[in-house]
Amino acid sequence: MFAYFLFTLLTCVAIWPLLLYARNPYFLADLSHAITLLRVGVRTARLRRRRPFRSIVDAFLDRVATQPQKTFLVFEESSFTYSQADSESTKVARALQQRARLKEGDTVALLVANEPQFVWTWLALAKLGCTASLLNTNIRAKSLLHCFSCCGAEVLVAGADLRGAVEEVLPTLSQQGVRVFILGEGSDLEGAENLSDKIRQASDQPLSRQLRAGINATSPALYIYTSGTTGLPKAAVINHERLWMTAFLQTIAGVRSDDVIYIYLPLYHSAGFLMGLCGAIDKGITVVLRRKFSASQFWNDCRKYNVTVIQYIGEIMRYLCNTPKRDNDREHKVRLAIGNGLRADTWADFLQRFGDISVIECYGATEGNAGVINYCGKIGAVGKDNFLHRMSCRYKLIRYDTEKEEPVRDSRGFCTEVPQGETGLFVAKIGERTPFYGYAKNRQQTEKKKLRDVFEKGDVYFNSGDLLKSDNEGFLFFQDRIGDTFRWKGENVATSEVADNLLVVDCIEEANVYGVKVPGHEGRTGMAALKLKENMDFDAKATYQHVKNYLPSYARPRFIRIQDALAVTGTFKQLKGKLAEEGFNPAVITDALFFLEDNEGYVPMTPEIYTSITEGRNRL
Repeated sequence: MFAYFLFTLLTCVAIWPLLLYARNPYFLADLSHAITLLRVGVRTARLRRRRPFRSIVDAFLDRVATQPQKTFLVFEESSFTYSQADSESTKVARALQQRARLKEGDTVALLVANEPQFVWTWLALAKLGCTASLLNTNIRAKSLLHCFSCCGAEVLVAGADLRGAVEEVLPTLSQQGVRVFILGEGSDLEGAENLSDKIRQASDQPLSRQLRAGINATSPALYIYTSGTTGLPKAAVINHERLWMTAFLQTIAGVRSDDVIYIYLPLYHSAGFLMGLCGAIDKGITVVLRRKFSASQFWNDCRKYNVTVIQYIGEIMRYLCNTPKRDNDREHKVRLAIGNGLRADTWADFLQRFGDISVIECYGATEGNAGVINYCGKIGAVGKDNFLHRMSCRYKLIRYDTEKEEPVRDSRGFCTEVPQGETGLFVAKIGERTPFYGYAKNRQQTEKKKLRDVFEKGDVYFNSGDLLKSDNEGFLFFQDRIGDTFRWKGENVATSEVADNLLVVDCIEEANVYGVKVPGHEGRTGMAALKLKENMDFDAKATYQHVKNYLPSYARPRFIRIQDALAVTGTFKQLKGKLAEEGFNPAVITDALFFLEDNEGYVPMTPEIYTSITEGRNRL
């Protein structure tokens, strides 16, 4: 009898995992992810309690002590060990300490491209207990001055190749009493100091930790600027705890201590800097740094430097898939890709062409207080619901009215969650464990990102501005930005969905979809700016046939604009606002324009057609 009971018990124990797997094929992945989250949670709790606080620069110095000869940074034909990086950054710190009289708590603006001097200067500022304001190297004049004033910096350090940008604003900076330093040889500029000479002469003797003794988890570590797809950029406040949390993404994604990561994304942005550089320091791995992304050199670099981890964002993967196919496409050591914004079709194409690479898609905002991660690799999903994550990070998908541009509220004035399969606004509760610090010196924009009285009186949620939906397995899928989704003929149109359909057409390489206003009509109608594949013309017939077959009438772009290149931000986000303002007037736009004539397909846009539309004779 006992033997029978024991046999039954052992059989149940053996079958139980199979039953769990049958009901939830992602059970093991969920369990593994939950364990990783617990470990990260323990580390975070220790960081909060530790006195003195252990910042990322302390982690870097620990690596210097334990692995001084390991390669930390590879740039073009140069490489630097952890020990050499420590020495270089200390000399920068001493030069700035002497010339700029920096002290703990000061803010210094960095206008430096992807190069070792960026890394040395940031490490130098961290050693001094200063806050770095990471300026977008593409901005100029008014935008540059705006970003500089946002953070309250009194010192600017700029790369030699950005001397021209500095020269434009130097008179204004001088009037404000700002000290300006230029890196690089022969970079003398009246009103600015050459910092490179001072760095060469400086000592590399270690600096006292007392210089940053007052830093804690909530002290500002960085200011990182939003991309500015609409209006001027905003300076997101990144404190030391938030910096650590984002750096931990490499651990959550499965990066190992023997990996080599390839960073070509701009270091002034959160993906390249927080997820990439800071994550690499936490893991103690080697960073291969490139000035800018190059589709043609991408895999050559990966092979040359034995890269095992890559980052991506936006359209990067599509650019790689659009390069000419080669016999050695799968000859590389890349095993892991971490990033966001990867469309399902490109995801599948990328894996089929370049091999079995684990793609870890993430979702979150630079300034946001919550995010999700697709740790299962399900194509198209930006994240997966996990019970442990839900406990520590309370996010919801709520019903949203795209026409009124506000959440839908019930008779009591509260928001409602959307069911599985329906699109909703991603919001996350603001609380002690999930704070939202907002934007520097911009209370109005900070308040604009807060939703109050969401599910109960007095609660506050972060408004991501993104529309997502979930499926019955708990996966989350990005749908669109609030400003990108438009309403036409009483229906919501998701620009990302329309763009995905257009990209199937053989002649189309890139598509940027947006809504334009039409006189006499409510809402906005669809328009698409297209970049065509090399040596191909716009196939109006094939495009019309495709949108007719796969898109409902209200979602079909009524106007097509052919461009040589689509405008994007420094992090490859498509710019829609200016295109929407320019509309579809052939007298203003020099690009080729096409109009979707009912039952005829796409025809060249003419002044006569434009007049008939604007005067109401041609009802769309």
